[in-house]
Amino acid sequence: MAKKSGKSEITSSQREEAEAQIRRIQREIRYDTRDFPIQTIVERFQRGNFYIPPYQREFVWSKHDQSLFIESVLIGLPIPMMFIADADTDEGAFEIVDGVQRISTLDAFSSNFLCLSRLGKLTSIEGFRFSDLSRSQQNKFLSRALRIVVLDAETSDENRRELFNRINKSGRPLKPSERRIGSMTGKFMDFLFECSNNEELHQLCPVSQGLMRRKEHLELVTRFFAYSDRYLEFKHDVDDFLDTYVKDKLSSFDEQIMKSEFTRMLSFVRKYFRSGFAKSQHFKTTPRVRFEAIAVGVNLALRINPSLIPDSPEKWIVSRRFEKETTTHASNSRPRLKSRVEYVRDKLLGKELGDEGELFLGLGDMRLHMQLRALAPQGPRRFELRRRARARPARRDGIEQPALAVPFLDQCF
Repeated sequence: MAKKSGKSEITSSQREEAEAQIRRIQREIRYDTRDFPIQTIVERFQRGNFYIPPYQREFVWSKHDQSLFIESVLIGLPIPMMFIADADTDEGAFEIVDGVQRISTLDAFSSNFLCLSRLGKLTSIEGFRFSDLSRSQQNKFLSRALRIVVLDAETSDENRRELFNRINKSGRPLKPSERRIGSMTGKFMDFLFECSNNEELHQLCPVSQGLMRRKEHLELVTRFFAYSDRYLEFKHDVDDFLDTYVKDKLSSFDEQIMKSEFTRMLSFVRKYFRSGFAKSQHFKTTPRVRFEAIAVGVNLALRINPSLIPDSPEKWIVSRRFEKETTTHASNSRPRLKSRVEYVRDKLLGKELGDEGELFLGLGDMRLHMQLRALAPQGPRRFELRRRARARPARRDGIEQPALAVPFLDQCF
């Protein structure tokens, strides 16, 4: 006797509804496939007939990446299809949906700007520019046809961006912040972009030129807002977490409050953190985990006490505990995220936890400390003094005694 599967049967009405939906969306995305010679592609790009829309990323391929692509064209390897969309303008322009890096590279090489280097196969033409090739090879290069998918002018902006998102999420050519620019539009993305261009942020949070071109500050700003609001909901996948947060905010967000918190946090960091978010004033880049710990921790503390005047963070910002909190190992786990932002929050608010892993014990607990030390030789890992133990002031003759700091027993005996 066949076992019944737990899956419910699909009804005929469900099939009809699915068929109708598929046909409707198929009608929304109409396209043609054409073969364009490289010479035509380059000429149209130079005239602005093939143009780069605002949601596309800046040119980021390295000279090595460009050289390898040109090598692929020269030896006749298949080139993935590019996507353009009819912009429905009087000039007959086409928007490049996917293919900016390849088309820009074809233009650079054929215009003699790109010098080939570090090739995998054609080592004999390393150091060549386009004009250094034989006339025969130049003609073959320019006449090579590349297949391009041309989306109809009736294809909506939403569907174009959805296509851009799917193409670039299936592989790994884009940074998450770059992909969000292309696939998520609206006032909230404009707001994030504005915050990422904040001059004070750039001064306090240095990043390399390469990371700046890849929209690193936009990534950091997005993490600041998302973690400030939902760090307790974070699980493990950063990209999905940030995508969900941004999508939720696209329809509605309080710009005034969020901007106020952002600028207040930056002012606080400038005033109380000598090196800003960087490890020192001489560092040229800022680790993400360090930015998250300081930026989100400061914001959480200021939400509790907007008038906060802390003891100098320089006392604990160089501690082994803070260094451990901001190392990259397991940095995207929920416990580590929670630990690092709350550590900064609590230190700014003056919580009683020692900087170097010290636990503050009352005089009455000193006996326990000494007993544990005395028992240590009797066998390893028999006792453990846990980090979460609370300070407990001792009382002697009815009078509360001050707590003492003793070295934290960070291992089991």
